[in-house]
Amino acid sequence: MGLLAGKRGIVMGIANERSIATAVARTLHREGAGLGFSFLPDTGERKRNEARVRQVTEDLNPAIVASCDVTTDTDIEAFFAQVHETMGSIDFLVHSIAYAPTEDLKGPTYMASRAGFATAMDISCYSLLAVARAARPYMNKGGAIVAMTYFGGEKVMPGYNLMGVCKAALDAAVRYAAAELGLEGLRVNAISAGPVKTLAASAVGDFKKMLGLYEQSSPLRSNITADDVGAATAFLLSDYARMTTGEILHVDAGYHIMGTAQYSETNPS
Repeated sequence: MGLLAGKRGIVMGIANERSIATAVARTLHREGAGLGFSFLPDTGERKRNEARVRQVTEDLNPAIVASCDVTTDTDIEAFFAQVHETMGSIDFLVHSIAYAPTEDLKGPTYMASRAGFATAMDISCYSLLAVARAARPYMNKGGAIVAMTYFGGEKVMPGYNLMGVCKAALDAAVRYAAAELGLEGLRVNAISAGPVKTLAASAVGDFKKMLGLYEQSSPLRSNITADDVGAATAFLLSDYARMTTGEILHVDAGYHIMGTAQYSETNPS
């Protein structure tokens, strides 16, 4: 029997086959969870976003695949009303959503435009609070929410720029939401994943250098995979983590503990 057998929940943030959210969903499915998915509303007639998410999730037997614009409260509320109508109460929610306009992300943080900053914070941070608020009435006691963050919100990572500010805010939002929703028996945690090759990562400057730095300097001398994030997410959503909330769980081969780059390949005798 799987770790999440009998549990039902929503995964938000799948963009394509290589998304971290996709690997997370596949792991949750293998562990026995019933799943539903959101997709970014399409603006044209070709429905590309919907088609991509349906194609990626077709073998996961989704209970629902529906659009959700996380910048609009009424859209979020309508989405979770659909979820409740289709799936009944749910046990978990995975938030894997982040965005910043490219022109604001590529340059120095202090050069970000006011509009770009507002957009990045709205989608990358505030949306967690908005979806938690909308999902809350439909979540079972003991339920869990997991968001995706990054070490660039704790320390300066060259090239991460504006998104680092957004992740710092997201980390704080996780802690405050955990304190408040804990009164209702709900847990809120985040996973701080090492760099993974995704569509979103391609927008981050010096991403290839970042991969090399992690492989060279992390205690395990390795980069992570999206499947590693999926495994950690399954744990946080499971009853094994029932007393864990407000936590930022680092899945980065230990990179976050290092004060400087590794300089020796051997242990002292």
